[in-house]
Amino acid sequence: MTTASAEPATTPRTPSRRLLAAELLIVLGLSLGASGVSSLISFLGSLTEPAHLGSQVATLNASRAPGRPWLDLAWQLYYVARGLMPVVLVGYLLVREGTTLRVLGFDLRHKLADLGRGTLVAAAIGGSGLALYLIAQAADVNLAVAPSGLPEVWWRIPVLIASAWQNAIVEEVIVLGYLLRRLQQIGWGWPAAVAASAVLRGSYHLYQGVGGLVGNMVMGVVFCLLYRRWQRVGPLVAAHALIDTTAFVGYALLAGHVSWLP
Repeated sequence: MTTASAEPATTPRTPSRRLLAAELLIVLGLSLGASGVSSLISFLGSLTEPAHLGSQVATLNASRAPGRPWLDLAWQLYYVARGLMPVVLVGYLLVREGTTLRVLGFDLRHKLADLGRGTLVAAAIGGSGLALYLIAQAADVNLAVAPSGLPEVWWRIPVLIASAWQNAIVEEVIVLGYLLRRLQQIGWGWPAAVAASAVLRGSYHLYQGVGGLVGNMVMGVVFCLLYRRWQRVGPLVAAHALIDTTAFVGYALLAGHVSWLP
């Protein structure tokens, strides 16, 4: 009597540079690279508007179904969940490689330390970022940014917080951890990889104007340096989430009460 032999175990291996480059382009084409192209088109549209840039408004977290709060909530949750799918894809690709998202420092092993470091980074970058935005907006090279366009309903603040964390997770896992790892595996040097990461980060904020581009490129360089030092995206996810949460929730609570807010 014969029995079928088990299939031999295979050891995961890193694909060739060509396949890694193709994989990287696909991931970016489905996520932040596509956002960069969309942002460029949006900025060109703003430049060709009759109104000056400083008088135009870029609204984030807009209502998806005005006047229909339950439907609006369903759409908001859908977009938050859908927005995280590129991170799921990156996690899958890393598993295929023989590792996990843990190799990027995206896990809960050091959650308190990550939160502490992230809080310090957010405090340092948040104030300077606001100053740069106000300068750029006053110089008429930036649109006025309205971080929330949601109606005043009970789920507004939780959705804004969820949106902030979604942004942070997607951007830092992909444009920081994953991108730098893949560029290193392809053979890029550190300075070129940092420049690529910073330019990509700036590109998908170009819809805000020149201030959004430059400010986020600078932030991208700082985040790359901190990631190299800490070898974890966790603190940068926390920092980004805290910055966005402050901007989104702060705007929702202060709009209409502070004169310089759009």
